[in-house]
Amino acid sequence: MGRATRRVAACAAAVLLASGLQTTLAHGDTTPPRIDLTVLVVDDGGPSVAAITAELKSQGTPYKVVSLNDPNRPVINSAFLSDTVNGLPRGKFQGIVLPNENPFPNSAAEMTAIASYEAAFNVRQIDAYTWANPAVGLNYAQNPGFVGTLDGFQGATTAAGTSGPFGYLKGSVPFEDNDTNVSESYGYLATPLASLPAGASFVPLVDAPIPNATARGSLVGEYTHDGRKELVVTFVYNQYQQQYRMLARGMVDWLTQGVHLGYDRNYFATHVDDVFLADDRWDTTLKCTPGDVTCPPGTPDTASPIRMTVDDADHLKQWQAANNFTLDMVFNGGGSEDWKADHETTADPTADRMIADQSSYRWVNHTYTHPYLGCVQNVTVVPWVCSKNSAGGTVWVDQNTISTQIKNNADWATARGLQFDAQTLVTGEHSGLLTAPQETSDNPYLAPALAANGIKFTASDASRETGQRAVGSSVLTVPRYPMNVFYNAATAKEETDEYNWIYTSKANGGSGVCENNANSTCLPQPLDVNTGYQSYIVPLEARIDLGHVLNNDPRPHFVHQSNLSEDRILYPVLEKILGTYRSLHADSAPIVNLSQREIGQEFQRRAAWNNALAAGQVTAYRVGSTITVNAPSGVQVQATMPTGTAQKLAIGTGGFGSSYAGTLSGWVSPGALQSSVTLQLPSAPAAPAAVAPSVAAKSVPAPVPADKKVVPQGVATPVPVGPSDTTRKPAPSLVPGSGTPVPGKDVTAGTIGQGGDGHHGNTAATKNGKPSGGTATPSSTTGRSGNR
Repeated sequence: MGRATRRVAACAAAVLLASGLQTTLAHGDTTPPRIDLTVLVVDDGGPSVAAITAELKSQGTPYKVVSLNDPNRPVINSAFLSDTVNGLPRGKFQGIVLPNENPFPNSAAEMTAIASYEAAFNVRQIDAYTWANPAVGLNYAQNPGFVGTLDGFQGATTAAGTSGPFGYLKGSVPFEDNDTNVSESYGYLATPLASLPAGASFVPLVDAPIPNATARGSLVGEYTHDGRKELVVTFVYNQYQQQYRMLARGMVDWLTQGVHLGYDRNYFATHVDDVFLADDRWDTTLKCTPGDVTCPPGTPDTASPIRMTVDDADHLKQWQAANNFTLDMVFNGGGSEDWKADHETTADPTADRMIADQSSYRWVNHTYTHPYLGCVQNVTVVPWVCSKNSAGGTVWVDQNTISTQIKNNADWATARGLQFDAQTLVTGEHSGLLTAPQETSDNPYLAPALAANGIKFTASDASRETGQRAVGSSVLTVPRYPMNVFYNAATAKEETDEYNWIYTSKANGGSGVCENNANSTCLPQPLDVNTGYQSYIVPLEARIDLGHVLNNDPRPHFVHQSNLSEDRILYPVLEKILGTYRSLHADSAPIVNLSQREIGQEFQRRAAWNNALAAGQVTAYRVGSTITVNAPSGVQVQATMPTGTAQKLAIGTGGFGSSYAGTLSGWVSPGALQSSVTLQLPSAPAAPAAVAPSVAAKSVPAPVPADKKVVPQGVATPVPVGPSDTTRKPAPSLVPGSGTPVPGKDVTAGTIGQGGDGHHGNTAATKNGKPSGGTATPSSTTGRSGNR
């Protein structure tokens, strides 16, 4: 033991003997204590603690934060950590997250209280980010060892990690390297101490090869000593980085010993909008989409619309079966009728084939002809504005029009035997919901029209509104992520040309829009239109979307039927997402592919649960092998438990949750004649070995030197994976139809409306929606397709 550590331990022992912990839980007592299902987070303001806190919040796991930077924070002592309830010793926290093994440079007593509490109550500790040193069971990172940037390193779970908390991974844990000019990670690779005290051990759970050596160094390891267990993490990370996202679930499960409120799953769903309609085409010469506000006024509408064929429909069905993934078809029946009228035929082969194969997909109402359902647009000016009445009030699309669009599409589907979820809806361009700056509120006629048609969940654009919210009193939104696979592109060249226009500076031939926001980034050079889609856009978009998948985020992504036609540019992105995910995750943790209604219900349950937690209305604790949870009536409980857990009922037992990532998890409510949820674990957690107070005190190391906690700027400030990544670097979305429209040639950026509709330059479109693939004229019964 080093001199500094001995000095801290001596002080700690004296403090412990004066503390009250040993009176709360007597040394050697075999009676199981009560452990509250709450995690204590001691926060130093660093990105690693913030990342773990974000995971706890995402899962719905109760936690309490003590900020070390708050001069008025509570003192962490035995009274803060434990007490007695109804004669039973109570531990107030089931796990403790610390910035490192000892973040208290001026208070030996607090770390002593924590160490003693952990040993007495069998509570685990995560050292969110620390350096390799003997105080955490590791050799110094030298001979062999490595200290420095870990960008691009290939980590891996060890045999112990795979059989333990990270069993849902196949093994590989790759570290990101999004920008070769920025350090995005830092860490210490070191080997476990060869000689540890009796009963102590260090088991690497995730490691990586040490450069210029044959040994591997620990990145995440379990250090057992003096009746305590610490998860020692020797690299720094933030909440967005893939290497952390892959490990986050396992870290929480390790901390809580697989017993905690909340749960984490990996979700991915893709909505294909405009099915049976057609979408306008990007003009690679004009650098805009004819018929859209991004083109100069008066631009001839000459581009040929994009619509799926029978071959495209057949390919879609075959692709889904081969890739074990179901897409949601968001359909407009009027498009089929207009296609038949435009082509002077009584049959629509594409619609007929997809309806015959309808069981291969999920179906969602997208309105009959896709009109704009917000305010009545005045498109005689650029940007468009809402029409005003004589009193200066906004003129809104009326309730009957909205209702008729919903009902006519439903009737069209019913007449053709097409089964769809009648409680879900996606309005054209998410219209009817507020669209700034033109609309500062929803269309007041939207909510009653939705309610009258039995709609419970309507889609919204997550690039405008990230969270679920109410529309009226009976409808909730389902936010959807727009993919950077553009609605107006059917070929890789079209997509790449438009991508270049959006994300390239003016000096390099682009629109320069990417230069206009401090948070935006531009491509250093335009992409090669012949190779850029496959070499750059596909892997970039896949990494962005995979970040959503790994973030316990059920929000679906949306694309358009045009992306399944001609070059079928959507498939490479989906294959990259699914292939990468499945190469990293075991079969026990499959992608969860929910319908729009299921996603809406998931968010609805989460909101009720989180509100109850925030209001202090949830009480949960473990006594031995029994879990008890009290929540407000009607609020379902979410939890993660070991395999074999059952729900205790008034008479007998019932099943709990479903299997995922090696645990059982899910939502649960009290049984009949019960007011609380009671879960029976398959066995009680192993009782901790008897640890005398003086032994626990000796386990307290010296405070971590500040200079050992290197945090690169690329971790403190997340590095986006590319210019279209608006998650890590918040910026206005530039995806066509979602956020800020990008002007075409000879159109001044200041004349473009924000987040508006794609029919801006076409009055007929405002009235009638968009076409099915025939020749559009101002007198056509359908308008020109636009931004979605």
